[in-house]
Amino acid sequence: MTDLSAFPIARAYAPQHPDRLQLYSFPTPNGIKVSAMLEETGLPYEPHLVNIMKNETWTPDFLALNPNGKIPAIIDPDGPGGKPLPLFESGAILVYLAEKTGKLMPQDPAGRYETMQWVFFQMGGLGPMFGQLGFFFKFAGAAFEDKRPLERYAAESKRLMGVLETRLDGRTWIMGDDYTIADLAIFPWVNTVKGFYQAGGITGLDTSANVLAWLDRCMARPASQAAQNIPQRP
Repeated sequence: MTDLSAFPIARAYAPQHPDRLQLYSFPTPNGIKVSAMLEETGLPYEPHLVNIMKNETWTPDFLALNPNGKIPAIIDPDGPGGKPLPLFESGAILVYLAEKTGKLMPQDPAGRYETMQWVFFQMGGLGPMFGQLGFFFKFAGAAFEDKRPLERYAAESKRLMGVLETRLDGRTWIMGDDYTIADLAIFPWVNTVKGFYQAGGITGLDTSANVLAWLDRCMARPASQAAQNIPQRP
């Protein structure tokens, strides 16, 4: 049996199946990405709920796994060379799992890099901007008297939505005919804008026919549906 005792996180979240990939997460957009990826690939895994509402990502045990104090993070007991691999950052995890399984990533080098550029588009632009928009549109930021932050993030979110709308023109998926980690990286954030933030109007999503149709296709996948509550919400 695999021994994960060297990882402090294993003390706080004792694995029942240490031979399986260990997922430490919460069903936010970034968490859903990795849960959906694991469901799509069929890799055996054990999910652990890290309750961000109780600041559990800032405990010493979790920070030993991810010093940035964010979900998701994983430990793969069967990492490169057969050694356990701890990994954080959802984009890095998606790339790692795609390469480990040979799934959801084109095999040719050009297609691989093109896919990763759209993952990084989400990581560096769409995700951070949508997240800031959510704060200023839905949460405490909505009460700020100065509306310039909301206007800035709304404008940039609308621009990014336009980039996605253009990319999906005539395409089933972001990479064309094949569903990839590019779709997995982006759809949870777009779905959050539509549902949880209820910001479809201010971001241009409500009038982005290509994006809306693509989102419906993403959300119709069984893995996407299951991931909405993996790990199970408290």
